[in-house]
Amino acid sequence: MTVAEFVATRSRAADLLDLTKPRLSLLVVLSCAVGMALAPVPSPGWARALAAIAATGAVVGGANALNCYRERESDKWMRRTRTRPLPSGRLEPGLALAFGLALSVAGIAGLTLLRPLSGALATIAVGTYVLLYTPMKRTSSLCTLVGAVPGALPPLIGWTAAGGSLDPGAWALFAWMFLWQPPHFLALATLYRDDYAAAGMPMFPVQHVGDGTVERQTILWIAALLPLPLLLVPLSKAGIITAVATPLLGLAFLLVAWRGKRTGATPAWARATFIASILYMGLTLLAFVLDAGSS
Repeated sequence: MTVAEFVATRSRAADLLDLTKPRLSLLVVLSCAVGMALAPVPSPGWARALAAIAATGAVVGGANALNCYRERESDKWMRRTRTRPLPSGRLEPGLALAFGLALSVAGIAGLTLLRPLSGALATIAVGTYVLLYTPMKRTSSLCTLVGAVPGALPPLIGWTAAGGSLDPGAWALFAWMFLWQPPHFLALATLYRDDYAAAGMPMFPVQHVGDGTVERQTILWIAALLPLPLLLVPLSKAGIITAVATPLLGLAFLLVAWRGKRTGATPAWARATFIASILYMGLTLLAFVLDAGSS
């Protein structure tokens, strides 16, 4: 292989990796691992845990690649996405489609071998994300709620892969992950409102400018989110760290969003709320892990 061929191959591999949205995929895979850790069952063992995490990573990466494939035209209109491999022309659509399908199928197959219920949940997640949420982004702001379903399924995949059942604890974890996504995405869509408008995507912040609705909706979603981690204390391996830390983290998240009542949905408010959502999610997952590790 010549130097030029090596560089071209490495560049193509980097573009394929970019299709999987690695940072987003990492957060989702971490939520799967936390679901495994919280399930009130004996430890599944390192081999099973790593296999489940790897398979979930393949499912998430494949679904993201398929999302990029389906949105390759609209991505050309958005400043934050126009340099991605498909809209920029660095990667052929057919290769992206094949890559996304291969990853998704491999991940679902791996999870099904571990536990059929986990494979079924992964199939629902990919189907909902690619076939419902992705096209719905061009027609309705309700796409955010539809997209929150596949986003909240990875913890259930981990929970069931560990040997847990779809009991109240699993659904409490699903509900927490589901309710986190609307305020997170409202902040993101406000931050990139012009991009979504240019791409013809009727996101909620595109439809509601300056009427206070975005700020109120964000606050209400966060308020609904706050008590859910506490439900996991009696229903999972969550314990004292979760009971003490998560209300404080939730209150801090709520206070950041509450500033919008005074400032409005400005870019500065959206950026601060978006960052607060990431910190809240990451630190809450850490609290879950610390509790699970001490149980």
